[in-house]
Amino acid sequence: MKITHFLYNAFIIESGVKKLAIDPGGKFFYYLRPTTLIPKAEWGSVTHILATHGDPDHYWHIDRVAEASGAEIVLNRTMVQERDGAQLALGPRSQGLAFDTPLRNLHTLQVGQTIEVGGVSVTGVAASHGPLLIKIGPFSKMETPGPEERIGWGALGFLIELDGKSLLNLGDTLLLESDWESIPSPDLLMIPIGGKEARNTMDVEEALRAVEVIKPKAVIPTHYNMPALFSRKYGPADDGFFKQQVEKLGASCQILHSGESISL
Repeated sequence: MKITHFLYNAFIIESGVKKLAIDPGGKFFYYLRPTTLIPKAEWGSVTHILATHGDPDHYWHIDRVAEASGAEIVLNRTMVQERDGAQLALGPRSQGLAFDTPLRNLHTLQVGQTIEVGGVSVTGVAASHGPLLIKIGPFSKMETPGPEERIGWGALGFLIELDGKSLLNLGDTLLLESDWESIPSPDLLMIPIGGKEARNTMDVEEALRAVEVIKPKAVIPTHYNMPALFSRKYGPADDGFFKQQVEKLGASCQILHSGESISL
């Protein structure tokens, strides 16, 4: 099994004939057009698409990857609404909470539910997106998730069972110790660590506590030191320190830069 990271929370997971794309979004910023994280050359061979929530850095290209590949799509149930008898997903590039995008091969789930999709088992895992601090020069604005706010909409982690391996991707989430205590120890945990300033996800210390609770065999830190419109390192975090502490806890830790891979 080959796992390739493309920064933020974008991943390609390849095993046999299966090729999963997690969070095929764009580089961060809401009001300008993001670029793609997962290269377009990868799109056509994707068999499964999983999106952890509706923020552009995770969701911007989901319909385009689906159109290129015909892949099966897995989303939180809250990302889809029925309108006039048709299932419509949250619009990847729509303003606000507009459910206006038809997607084929669409599957939904919720926390604790398990579905089987094309030979891949996916279980919904609790996630909670935090508020987002947006800084532009001397100005800053805090966006807080709410019933009418798109920030973090549909946040859900995925426990993926694929060809004898278990992989847990938590997306963007705060620390939810009690929700994660019962998760069986996964072979790989993909976990955000860049929330110290923005507070939209766990920071390094909180992520280390999650590693203690979840007890994975291997860890990949995500969603930190990312290129963004106004910063070369949005969501700063000390990944070297994180790796050192994870290894003290008995798990391996792989730091992947954009386009780098590991075998599992």
